[in-house]
Amino acid sequence: MFKTYSMDLAGKMLTIETGKMAGLANGSCLVKYGETAVLVNVTASKEPKEGIDFFPLSVDYEERLYAVGKIPGSFQKREGKPSEKAILISRAIDRPLRPLFPKDLRNDVVVSCLVLSVDQDSSPEVCSMIGAAAALAISDIPFNGPTAGVNVGYVDGNIVINPNAEQKEKSDLNLTLAGTMEKITMIEAGANEIPNEIMLQAIKEGHKEIKKVCEFITVIQKEIGKPKFEYPSFKVDETLYEEIAQKYKEEMYQAVQAVDKTDRDENIEKLTEKIENYFLEKWGEEELENQKTGIADAIYKLEKKCVREMILKEHKRVDGRKLDEIRPLSCEVGLLPRVHGSALFTRGQTQVLSVATLGMTSEEQILDGLDEEESKRYMHHYNFPAYSVGEARASRGPGRREIGHGALAEKALVPVLPSEEEFPYTIRVVSEVLSSNGSTSQASICGSTLALMDAGVPIKRPVAGISTGLVTDEENPDNYVMLTDIQGLEDFFGDMDFKVGGTEKGITAIQVDIKIDGLTYNIIEEAFERTKNARKYILDEVMLKQLPEPRKEISKYAPKIIHITIDPEKIRDVIGSGGKVINKIIAETGVKIDIEDDGKVFIYSTDSKAGEKALRMIQDIVREIEVGEIYEGTVARIVPFGAFIDLGGDKEGLLHISKISRKRIEKVEDVFKIGDKVMVKVNEIDDQGRINLTRIGLEGIEIEE
Repeated sequence: MFKTYSMDLAGKMLTIETGKMAGLANGSCLVKYGETAVLVNVTASKEPKEGIDFFPLSVDYEERLYAVGKIPGSFQKREGKPSEKAILISRAIDRPLRPLFPKDLRNDVVVSCLVLSVDQDSSPEVCSMIGAAAALAISDIPFNGPTAGVNVGYVDGNIVINPNAEQKEKSDLNLTLAGTMEKITMIEAGANEIPNEIMLQAIKEGHKEIKKVCEFITVIQKEIGKPKFEYPSFKVDETLYEEIAQKYKEEMYQAVQAVDKTDRDENIEKLTEKIENYFLEKWGEEELENQKTGIADAIYKLEKKCVREMILKEHKRVDGRKLDEIRPLSCEVGLLPRVHGSALFTRGQTQVLSVATLGMTSEEQILDGLDEEESKRYMHHYNFPAYSVGEARASRGPGRREIGHGALAEKALVPVLPSEEEFPYTIRVVSEVLSSNGSTSQASICGSTLALMDAGVPIKRPVAGISTGLVTDEENPDNYVMLTDIQGLEDFFGDMDFKVGGTEKGITAIQVDIKIDGLTYNIIEEAFERTKNARKYILDEVMLKQLPEPRKEISKYAPKIIHITIDPEKIRDVIGSGGKVINKIIAETGVKIDIEDDGKVFIYSTDSKAGEKALRMIQDIVREIEVGEIYEGTVARIVPFGAFIDLGGDKEGLLHISKISRKRIEKVEDVFKIGDKVMVKVNEIDDQGRINLTRIGLEGIEIEE
């Protein structure tokens, strides 16, 4: 049955329609906000997926360029793999949903968000987050929602919910927030050095709107929601777990306490082998094989319980650190001789090598998506090879996690980059994870800051990143312990990974992953304070001691840039017919040249003399010829009464034989041949625009090659 529900969301009508489209999905709704429309469908497999020990949730945010009236620019003229932006939005939709499904559910669940129409003032990301929660709520898929999401901006000192395109352009904050009626379930932010207090206030204001949407979805669910289906539970066999815990808990408690990740993994392997041998003697080989999955699940639960109890009850960490203590830090810059900038950042057993490259403005990344943004000049890429965790797997290219971590580091660093006018380069940083034991994305932020400084990029302030974790009492959520700088095991068995990048002045990026039903304001506030203190320590005690400020000069291997602005009407003269003029300049000097529509000209060269020569050639072309000015020209033609001198820009002047020298000259050929460079002065421009030149007084001036 077709139903329509509407509410006011931040001063604009939000409408959810059901019952008209996609009738075979478990749950479906069309979300409209302004002129943005997103169709959200959720489906679940009838049977659980075999051979897995996790909940198999997939979220797909699918962009169609017809939504903004575009035809794809690819050869095939159809959409290809998801854009980076689409992948990041898929992750943002996924994160608040995942903790609200039953932990023992093993049926495949797929959330598909199809963007049908986009109004740049109304976010399809927000529509998708709300639509996913609504579709799951009315479906028969077990889900402990509702949840909802909003965008939050900070414009001219005011917090704005779901800012429009004009407000986003001016906003110092781009915050995507999700939550339930009680708690915050996801934070994703890029910010222009926002203080903790303003960020917390923005979260609180956003949560007020989220609560209204959750109430709205609850009303819809009560009216048309389906009963949730029964599913086979994959909870750990409690009898088996209790037997293992009773016999081996103390040994597990000792096994997890190792500073070195490799030692700890070996301890767990040995204990696992010991437990399996116990059951081999008790049951025999056939029964052991039948029960191996159950034993592995029970051992995992015991390991998790020991780590959490140690932290929660004893305030003790597996590597012996204090709750707010950061692992040993070190960094090094200028490691690689031929690259433009490099840095190695190490935190405990996490190690990241970041490499910066400076390029031409024409090397900006071209974006073909639903946004009005067409290109970006700063790119941050993150690679996570298998060897970084000691595994033997072939590389298959970056996955969603790698793209997400690269985007987080990119968000953290963009606010401190110089403007294109100050530093007219395209910048790419690649972070190679060499060793991973937690918080590699935050190590990427630190290492990349140093790589940019090593490359001579005049950043406004250095940026550092740090992550905090959380362990909560399952029986009393108000009883919790927060951990600064979590390592892999604490992330794996903990309840939160709260990543914050920023400068001494404020926050530039946030990404929060949680495994519980949400975070309270008190937890968020404490996480902000913890990360602020940790960032200051990392910056002052480690990074700035290694490299106090950006290098004054860029690498000798980086292209040097000469920048001028010419009259846009003169661009055609510089380029020439079929590119003839500009190609001649490039061939003679070996430089690279970018010319923009507004008349900005960028000359790139590793040889400063070649760059200056190209600059003079361009200036000669665009310069207005004036009487009394001196120019460098080329002998184009020789006639009995003189030589015609090419002054550039299709301008030619006559150097009469009597004006070549104070001395008498019999033949022009005695002094010049075609192609010679010559310095001349404009003597006269007659009524017909003809240019008369003289060389008298300039005979001794050498032409700089």
